[in-house]
Amino acid sequence: MKKLAALLLVVLALCSCAYAETDLEYIKAKGTLVVGVTEFKPMDYRDEKGEWTGFDADLVRAFAESLGVKVEFQEIEWNNKILELDSKNIDCLWNGMTLTPEVEAAMLCSAPYCNNAQVVVVPVSKAAQYSTLEAIEGLSFAVEHGSTGDVEAQKHGYKAIQLQDQASALMEVASGTADAAIIDLIMAAAMTGKGTGYENLTYTLSLNGEVNVVGVRKGSDLGDALNAFFEAGYADGNIMKIAEKYGIQGAVIKK
Repeated sequence: MKKLAALLLVVLALCSCAYAETDLEYIKAKGTLVVGVTEFKPMDYRDEKGEWTGFDADLVRAFAESLGVKVEFQEIEWNNKILELDSKNIDCLWNGMTLTPEVEAAMLCSAPYCNNAQVVVVPVSKAAQYSTLEAIEGLSFAVEHGSTGDVEAQKHGYKAIQLQDQASALMEVASGTADAAIIDLIMAAAMTGKGTGYENLTYTLSLNGEVNVVGVRKGSDLGDALNAFFEAGYADGNIMKIAEKYGIQGAVIKK
């Protein structure tokens, strides 16, 4: 009898181990998709009421609706994005994230959905003299810590201060505490020049070419759901409609 009871306990233990909750089941059970973001206009940023808005913010809300859950935006230190994802503090990274070898190795990525680049932002008054790689070598740069702009600064050996987000990097240049910033082209186009909050800033050099992806945990079934969402959004025109709302339709990868 004791042997039979012991055998039953082993079987029950094996059965419980055999079932592992998938990411989709985990997210649907808690009813919330937690998204890691930073202040990154026009992808994710706060409006006058303090609500998160932007191209990526609108997309993630539509995705969450397709899953039948709500969205919670979690502002994170971008340099800690992998730790935040693996520890389940967040469920995905949807913030104009650049596809890099580090990102690809650390997480499961969606199909690319936007073209982007890292560009050098300088005062309009100095744009003409800072139009070549040689001319900007001695400048002091502001970058978002852990961003692709940070990587580009290190790759070129530039002196750079690392900040919480790209918006802070722009503020440093505007205030004169940094000569230039390296940020995403999509953000630079939306936030600098005539009619923006930084009319005295512009972007000159492009340091690379890149694509944006959404990141989820390795092995997550959320990846398939994401790609299905993107395919449907391309087919019904919803992705381009949202892109036009924020003026970035030219950056969207056509399918």
